[in-house]
Amino acid sequence: MSAKPRVAVLISGRGSNMQALIEAARAPDYPAEIALVLSDKPEAPGLEIARGFGVAARAIPAKPFGRDREAHERALDAVLREQNIAIVCLAGYMRILTPWLVNRWSGRMLNIHPSLLPAYKGLDTHARVLAAGEVRHGCSVHLVTEGMDEGPVVAQAEVPVQPGDTEESLAARVLTQEHLLYPAALAKLVQTLTP
Repeated sequence: MSAKPRVAVLISGRGSNMQALIEAARAPDYPAEIALVLSDKPEAPGLEIARGFGVAARAIPAKPFGRDREAHERALDAVLREQNIAIVCLAGYMRILTPWLVNRWSGRMLNIHPSLLPAYKGLDTHARVLAAGEVRHGCSVHLVTEGMDEGPVVAQAEVPVQPGDTEESLAARVLTQEHLLYPAALAKLVQTLTP
């Protein structure tokens, strides 16, 4: 039996989706291994959470690279290559990636976004959905391409917008779905990449 593909998760904060991926991957029949967690912020709480699960976790701070985003990404990429990573999952990684890194991992980098793409790309999706009077909302996992939140959608989950919803209540319902959707979408991608 061949080894499971090694996955790295990039985070900037607490990493609740990272934790959902790690927990899902502990199942014996899950088709991938969460092998590495990287953060651009040394103080990201998710690094300690990952270590608590026995997953290697490192910070590669962006600050020392100043405005040279690609130089920071080259440092990240060097660690990904050194660790034999096959797939990268962005989970609350709050940096816009350069075309260099996006193209280097083309077809093998996923992101989770709190809206039913292609609607509501970018930030503040819950507030925007409520302001528009939408009746449904949700989350999407998509392949990362150069355009923000524009890559092909791998999987989506929908939640109803309920009367009296606040940003917080809607965000909480969407997050519950994110934690189910991301592991399923990663498994789906692994199956499409495995010969």
